[in-house]
This record gives sequence, structure tokens and C-alpha cells, in this order.
Amino acid sequence: MEPVLAVEHLSKKIGARTIVNDVSFHVNPGEIFGFLGPNGAGKTTTIRMLVGLIKPTSGSVSIGGYNLQTHFLEAIKQVGCIVENPELYPYLTGRENLEHFARMMQDVDANRIDEVVQLVELDKRIDETVKTYSLGMRQRLGIAQALLGNPQLLILDEPTNGLDPAGIRELRAFIRKLAQEQSISIFISSHILYEIQLLCDRVAIISQGKVLKTAPVAQLVGEESKVEWSLQPLSAAIHQLTDLPYIRNVEQLGKERVMVHMPVEKIAETNQLLLSSDIQVNAIRPMNQTLEDIFLEMTGGEGIG
Repeated sequence: MEPVLAVEHLSKKIGARTIVNDVSFHVNPGEIFGFLGPNGAGKTTTIRMLVGLIKPTSGSVSIGGYNLQTHFLEAIKQVGCIVENPELYPYLTGRENLEHFARMMQDVDANRIDEVVQLVELDKRIDETVKTYSLGMRQRLGIAQALLGNPQLLILDEPTNGLDPAGIRELRAFIRKLAQEQSISIFISSHILYEIQLLCDRVAIISQGKVLKTAPVAQLVGEESKVEWSLQPLSAAIHQLTDLPYIRNVEQLGKERVMVHMPVEKIAETNQLLLSSDIQVNAIRPMNQTLEDIFLEMTGGEGIG
């Protein structure tokens, strides 16, 4: 299966500063792919390179099988993009906005406009002025605009910015439906980690211009858990736990409690090892890790943005 988006060894330098450093990842057909990173990590610069707004210093971007550098027009036709709040004309109707953007494109007729209006579920309000739309409706109209050219790849930069919880849930359901029913690949850059965890199939975590890890969300959050142990004597228990190869980040919480990161399936084995070493186990409390936990650990606690 050929990826819709293939990014290979992408780098961007400005003067002596490296903004993006040897970044590689791919997005499969019909996949929702999350792109996460703290402020200054290189997310926006990467997105600008993906849509041809700036040229990479090295590396390549292929979209729909076309190299962006050597076959720009063919590649860019495969992409629809919306960055934060879409640029819309508030005193025009939703339909008039779409007609305006359609005139700048080839082979986009009234039938295609009707199709995207149905896709984003705005058919009942499309002939009303945009100034009467909620923010969530404006986001969907912006996505309709990005879909006019029937792209294989939709790039959304902070799509839930400014939405209330109900609007976020609505947009999440809409994006999932779009990927499943239309087989559109969706690339999302966002700082709302909980939403990314619920929405995305895979994620790439970027920090200081480098991709630290790319993996399915289910795999990331299921690889290990935080486990709190209540043990006596604690000093001997900590020594025992620290020696186990599958345990990391042993943190003392009190006179009898310790927190560790470990695979859940190793809890029973660890319990037996502790008991065989005459360590009293009073309580075991596993806590599933969230994507936010994993992100903060990988980036050294840097704030997301």
C-alpha cells in the first residue's frame, strides 16, 4: 500500500539554525495521523514545507505518488489544507464563499460544491451568510473549501482551536466519518492531546526539530503503565525494582509507596519476585498512561503548542 504522504529525511535550516532535522514519516490511505510537538518544535515549518510554502534544505515530500519538488502542480492538487480558523467572507453566504474559491480551481462545478456541502453537513445553512454561523460551522465550511478539489490528503492545523467541548466532539465525529466513508487521509497538528488520542490512528511526536517516535496511538498508550506499589521495607523494594530490566522511572512517593513505569503483564511476575525476597506487598495500583503522559516524558516536560 503506497502512502498518500511520504516525508523522507526532511530538513530546514535558516542561517546556522536547524528548524527541522531529518524528519521522516508517512500517512496511509484513509488514515488519521496526528502531529504533536511543543512550541518551537518545528511543526509549523514542517507543514509549510508539506504544502510548498517554503522549500526544504534537504529531503523530499511525496503526495499521492508525486514528488512535491519535481512535480509540484501534480502533487499539490492532491492536498486540501486549513490552518486554524479558515479565511472566509462573513457577508457572503456559505455557498457564495465556495463558489468564489471554486473559480480559482479547475474542474470544480456546481455539482462538486453540492457534494462537499453534503459531506460537511451544511446543506440546511449553506445559503445563509457566514456571519450567522457558529465557529464549528465555519470550521466545517473551511473544510468544505479544502475538499473542493477532491484531494487525497487533508491537512488540518489546530482544527479545534476556539471550539467549546460540544463543538470539539462534533468536529471529531465529522473528521472520523470523513476518513472512514471518503477514504481521505487526514493529517492533524494539534495541542489537544486528549482529542488526538481519541481521534488519530497514528501519531508522530516531534521535539527540537526531530521526530522522537511514530507509532499507532493504541500501541503507545498500551506499551506500559504507571504502577503504584505499597511495599515494606521500601528501601529493599526500591533496590529490587531498580534491578528489573523492564522497570523504569522508580519514584518514591512516601514511606511505603513507590511509582514505576512497567508493562502491565509483568505485574504478577514482579509481585512474586518481591514476595520471594521477603518484601511485603500491601497494594498494587495500575494506572493507564495517556498520550499526554507519554508526550511529556518524551519531550522532557515541554509545553505543547
